[in-house]
Amino acid sequence: MTLSDLQTGERATVTGIGSLTTERRRLLDLGLVPGTIVEAVMRSPLGDPCAYRIRGAVIALRREQTAQIQVNPSKI
Repeated sequence: MTLSDLQTGERATVTGIGSLTTERRRLLDLGLVPGTIVEAVMRSPLGDPCAYRIRGAVIALRREQTAQIQVNPSKI
């Protein structure tokens, strides 16, 4: 499952990032490291970008970015 599959209000734990570009470095710098809990907060009217709560901050990410982030759904 990827982060782009989360519905608003759902939480998941990051398990990995598939990108090997500088985009990977940016995502890691934003706090998207394995073990981080991420919550989908809201979607724009057209569905892209989406806002996610990551370590207490709300960050908007595009679908092509979130499709690279593997997650496991949380039951929290």
